[in-house]
Amino acid sequence: MRVFVTGAAGFIGRAVVQELIDHGHQVLGLARSDASAELITKAGGLPHRGDLEDIESLKSGARAADGVIHLAFVHDFSNMAKCTAIDRAAIEAMGEAMAGTGKPLVIASGILFLPKGTLTTEDTEPDRNHPFAERGLSADLVYQLSKEKNIRGSVIRLSPTVHGKEDKGFIPALINLARQKGFVTYVGDGSARWPAVHRLDAAVLFRLALEKGTAGATYHAVAEQAIPIKDIMTVIGKHLQLPVQSKSLNEAAEAIGFFAHVISSDNPTSSEKTQKELGWHPSQPKLLDDIEANYFSSESKAKYSS
Repeated sequence: MRVFVTGAAGFIGRAVVQELIDHGHQVLGLARSDASAELITKAGGLPHRGDLEDIESLKSGARAADGVIHLAFVHDFSNMAKCTAIDRAAIEAMGEAMAGTGKPLVIASGILFLPKGTLTTEDTEPDRNHPFAERGLSADLVYQLSKEKNIRGSVIRLSPTVHGKEDKGFIPALINLARQKGFVTYVGDGSARWPAVHRLDAAVLFRLALEKGTAGATYHAVAEQAIPIKDIMTVIGKHLQLPVQSKSLNEAAEAIGFFAHVISSDNPTSSEKTQKELGWHPSQPKLLDDIEANYFSSESKAKYSS
């Protein structure tokens, strides 16, 4: 299968490209720069120049492929409305190019805007009042396209922590914040729980959804469903030799800003249905073990501080 991958040069994208190629697929990767094109070429893919706002490039990439994996997203948290509008326009363009073909369109979504405090599943409806709820509109669009345009669209909700070597996401950000502040913090008793998945396990899931996912389906990229935030912060504090402190939400917000709300969110999430339906069996290191092994080496410090 020839697969058009947006975000192919990114942290998750590079793993997805490698996974696809290792399983006999060809990759056409969206590249917005020479550096991205070089990364895609080195991985064995073919660069396709353009970006998420280049509608014609997206359409031509989708037309030239047997399926699409959409990973790219503009991560500007100061203007989520604009970012999500760009995302929906990109999905609509690719969906239009694929209309009537039955080809797979797999997009990345998230778990953070699901209801809090209870174990959520693939069938759980998102919290439409969440600050990130607009991103869920992209998933709604994929479901609509699946029904109305005869494509095999599916949505993969990613854990807030997709971890692994070269990670530049939440965990490195928390580590850098701790270095800057001189302490590590969690909110309340630290019992808020995060799901997590290794980037290589996530890559396998994207391939499986592409190959055999059901039209209109939702899948969860969750290898661990409920890791207490306090446990994560304790590991970080141990390695940095910094005090680990409990704070109220207001105190934490004053100290670390936006991240206080993220680490106070209780998001236990199941992937039982995903694993059963797609035969997905996460096998990579768990989050705490990965942090211990790979987030505090000299090389990692240099990368995560850059």
